[in-house]
Amino acid sequence: MSTPVLQKHYAEKVVPALKEKLGYTNPHQIPRLEKIVVTSCMGKAPDRKVAVDDAVAEIAKITGQKPSITYSKKAVANFKLREGEALGARVTLRGARMWEFLYRFINVTAPNIRDFRGISAKGFDGRGNYAVGFPDQSIFPEIELDQIKRTIGFDFIFVTSAKTNDEGRALLTELGLPFRDTKKAETTEGAAA
Repeated sequence: MSTPVLQKHYAEKVVPALKEKLGYTNPHQIPRLEKIVVTSCMGKAPDRKVAVDDAVAEIAKITGQKPSITYSKKAVANFKLREGEALGARVTLRGARMWEFLYRFINVTAPNIRDFRGISAKGFDGRGNYAVGFPDQSIFPEIELDQIKRTIGFDFIFVTSAKTNDEGRALLTELGLPFRDTKKAETTEGAAA
């Protein structure tokens, strides 16, 4: 199996750029992408079992890997939720599938989003990991629009080996993740006012 394009890009271009930018001497200090977790929760759907099956099918189409079903840990009467009931689906991508998924997301999916100006840079958790959510599955080219039964939202979690948010942001930016330029957005809003 050949090496994914984005993984080659990481080894050849991103590692030297991060080494210079962050001032590392040891190549093992340079942050790397460890995994991407794609999750979806169908907790509010009235027909939860069918909705979870739909979410499993959609995530499998998008990622190319069969997701696992997540179950509730305890019963909550106000939400009509029983303990052990199926709530959503989750898949963890590593290795070649992770790199291929990220490449498709950066180069195909993100440009398909209507009025796309970049994803928010506010989703970092303080340890270099980044989370972003998308409200529906229609942005993915793998999904046929006439086959959509219900709107399913997704969360992507990019888990990195970075120690700080700045290192994680530098890694994801070098990989090509299209972050929104907050300074440019503030100047255009100020000029319009």
